[in-house]
Amino acid sequence: MNNEVLKLWPELNWIKDNGLREKTAKTWELALERSVLTADDLEKIPFTLLVGSDLKVTFMDHKRAVVHIARDAGEKINAMFHGELTVNMDVLVAGAILADVGKLLEYELDENGKAVQGNYGKYLRHPFSGVSLAEEAGVPAEVCHIIAAHAGEGNMVKRTTEAYIVHHVDFMTFLPFKERLEIK
Repeated sequence: MNNEVLKLWPELNWIKDNGLREKTAKTWELALERSVLTADDLEKIPFTLLVGSDLKVTFMDHKRAVVHIARDAGEKINAMFHGELTVNMDVLVAGAILADVGKLLEYELDENGKAVQGNYGKYLRHPFSGVSLAEEAGVPAEVCHIIAAHAGEGNMVKRTTEAYIVHHVDFMTFLPFKERLEIK
C-alpha cells in the first residue's frame, strides 16, 4: 500500500478484508496519479465548489467526517436492529472512502490555485469517474454501487443499506453548508 495514500487515509485500516483494503487504496493511487491535485491539495481545497470560495472545510475534512459518521451509523444499525437490517462494515467503509475519489479527476486548479471544475468534470461527474477508477482497481460491485449511488445520480436506482448510509451522511454533512435555515 502506497504510504501517501495510507497517510491520507489511515481509516483504510478499518477494512478487515486485505484484498478490499488494497483495492480501495489502489483506487486512490490511480486517482492521485491521474489528477493535477496532490494529497496536500486535498487538505487545502474546499470540499465542494457549490458553497462559496471562502469555505474553510477542506476536501479531506469532509471526507473523513463522512467515513467516521458512516462507520458509527453502520455499527449502531448492526447493534440495534436484531439482525433484520445488517451492514457489511468493510463494504460501507470502503464505499465511504471511495465516494468522492472521482473528484480528483473532476477538479482542476486555476491560475490562482483555486479548485474549479475542469473540462473532464464538465462531461463526467465524480460518481462516474470514481466508479471507473474503482473498477480498474478491481473494487467489487457492491462498493462501486456506493460510489455510483452516493450523489444525486443515485436517486434513479435502488440503494443498498450501505449506499443509503453513505448517501445520507454525505448529504447531511453538505446540505447544511448550502441550505441551512438560519434564524437571527
